[in-house]
Formats: sequence, structure tokens, C-alpha cells
Amino acid sequence: MDKIIFNNTTAEPLTFKNGKLRVIHITDTHIGADNEEMTLCLIAQALDREKPDVAVVTGDTISSDNNREEVLERTRRFMQLFQDRNIPVALTFGNHDSESGIVTRQELMACYNEFPCSISVDEGDIMDGCGTYNVPVLASESDEVKFNLWIFDSGDYDDEGKYANVSEEKVEWYKEKSKIYESMFGKKVYSLAFQHIIVPESYDALKKVNHITPYTYKGIYDHEGYYRFDPKMPNFGTLKEPPCCGAINHGQFDALVERGDCLGIFTGHDHTNAFGVKYKGVDIVNSLSTRYQDDCFSTQYGYRIIDIDEKDTSVYSSKVVRWYNIYKPENLSQYKNKGELIYKTAKSVALKGLRERFLQGSGHLIVRIFGLRKVKYKD
Repeated sequence: MDKIIFNNTTAEPLTFKNGKLRVIHITDTHIGADNEEMTLCLIAQALDREKPDVAVVTGDTISSDNNREEVLERTRRFMQLFQDRNIPVALTFGNHDSESGIVTRQELMACYNEFPCSISVDEGDIMDGCGTYNVPVLASESDEVKFNLWIFDSGDYDDEGKYANVSEEKVEWYKEKSKIYESMFGKKVYSLAFQHIIVPESYDALKKVNHITPYTYKGIYDHEGYYRFDPKMPNFGTLKEPPCCGAINHGQFDALVERGDCLGIFTGHDHTNAFGVKYKGVDIVNSLSTRYQDDCFSTQYGYRIIDIDEKDTSVYSSKVVRWYNIYKPENLSQYKNKGELIYKTAKSVALKGLRERFLQGSGHLIVRIFGLRKVKYKD
């Protein structure tokens, strides 16, 4: 086992259970006074329902505009959900986690790591930022590394105040460690990558047009024009806002393509995007915000489930779960005996989600009929 632990950038390994690994991707919970109770309730229900083997949390977890002690206490209440269920947590940071300056990434990581369920890593001064590491996944019945999770701190803002991307230093770390793993195990170890901010190549995988139409979005920074799904590409999910990538590209996606061991890169940051597209052999995937604000709009939020089978680690399956597809008026009765908070939350989502489901479904259908193009693909 010691041979896969080096440079303080490797988490304690996971193990395939009965040949399977289930990941729940949680992101952009933005837990604060206005949403903590219902958001934690929904996450707890999701953990009990999905029974994941690991939770990967990709930042913007706790609202940082509160006082320091409130931030740390909310962090602890969040982590207690996983500790109570003995679910390992691999966590990194987004652009808002330490934005207010009242708590640093390193202090937050120390708070997360108070909990034995956390397998998250503070890599110290090895690289910039905090929360860049990998999580090996061992075979069910041996110490062979069968799969790998790359966790990247994608930073917050660059010197001009624009969104950051994974730094060159972290890209070089990934390339070197990927090569070492290939040398150690005699083959490439298939993997998935997780981080907060989506890669700029997401725009290369979309179709650029010169005018705005429904479900077409103006690009940011140097991505001029408007963008939407390209029907010629392998698309999945829904695109509801422009990908908010960093301004300066340090070559992370090119490195993933070059190394050829990463099946997909999963991000958050863009709260309403649950889309993906395969580009140059790598899936670029964005997951929904995992919070609930007790309003119609946020009933569309949720989480992503990713399943990997030990028998063939060259593929994976993924599904998006939205709150309004779980909690519906017709199934409310099953939550009545599960406690006041659970029933109150389920009822709120079920009733307010009716409007949001109708609006989304109608919008997709109208564009499909009159725009003669598809704007919703299979998740």
C-alpha cells in the first residue's frame, strides 16, 4: 500500500464493494441561514436513498459571508451527515469558500478533516491552493489499484478578478503522477476528475452562433458570440446558462487528453447546468447545485450519481437527480411518518416543483417543435 502514498497528495484509498463503486457528486450547496435546514435535510435523504460509497464535494459548500464561528459550525453540521452514515468524503474548494477572507481554505480543510469520514487532503506547500490530490480505488479482493479519482482545487479568481482555472503547477503534478501510476502498475489507471470550475474547452464542444435564441447563451471572456448544444456532438443533459470557465487556460484539458487515463471531468459552479458533452474522448460534465432555497426555481437542483463497475473501468454510468423528480404530490404520503422536517421539505419541493417542471418541460417542447432543434438530451 505504501507505494501509492507519496508527496502528501494521495488520499486514503477506497475499495470496490462487491465489484461496484457509487459516487455522489455534491456541489454548490452554499449553506447559509436561509437554506441550511432544508438543504441538509435533502442531502441526508439523498445519502440514505442512494447509499454512495463516496461523496465528492466540489466547493462553494458553506456561505462565507457569515462570521467565522458560524461558517465552521455549519461546516461541522454538513460533515456530520456523512459521519453519521460512515460515508467517505473527498472535498475540494470553489471560488466562494474563502472569498470573504474570514476563513482560509486551509482552515476549512482542517475543519472538514476533524471528521474521520473525511479523506480530503491538504497538500501543504507542494502546490498552490488547497485540496488537489487523488483517491486510489482498490480492487474488491486485492490491493491492486483499479481506478482513480483526481480531485483538483480549480482556484477562485485570477489577478484581474476573473474566474481561475487549474494552475499550470497542478497540471504538471497531474501529468507526472499519472505517468508514475502507469509505470507502477504497468498500464494506465482509468479515472474521473472532479473540480469546481469547468474547463474552457467546454466552449469548443458547443456550437457557436451569431445571435441569441432560446437555450442559446452568450459566451464569457474571450468566447465571443452565442453558444448552444451542437447536434453533431455526443451531448447529454440540459444547458441552461453559459459555462463559466476561467479566463486563462493552463492546459489541464489538453493534459487529460494527452495522458488518456481520464474518462470525464466533473464540475459545479454553473448552478443550473446539468449537461455534458464528449470532446476529444473526454466527457466534460457539469452537475447541478445541491441546495434548496424553499422556492420554485431551486426545485430543479439536485445531485449526480456516478457508478463504476470493477469488471470494466473503461466506462461509467451517470444520472442526474433533481429534487422535483423525487418529491411529487402523488408520493407525499410516504414522507408523513418520517418526521416533521422531512415532510415539510418534501411538501415544499413537491408543490413548488410542479410549476418548475411545467415551465422547463414546456420550454424544451416549444423549442423542439418550433426551433427544430433538441435542447434536452438524456442525462
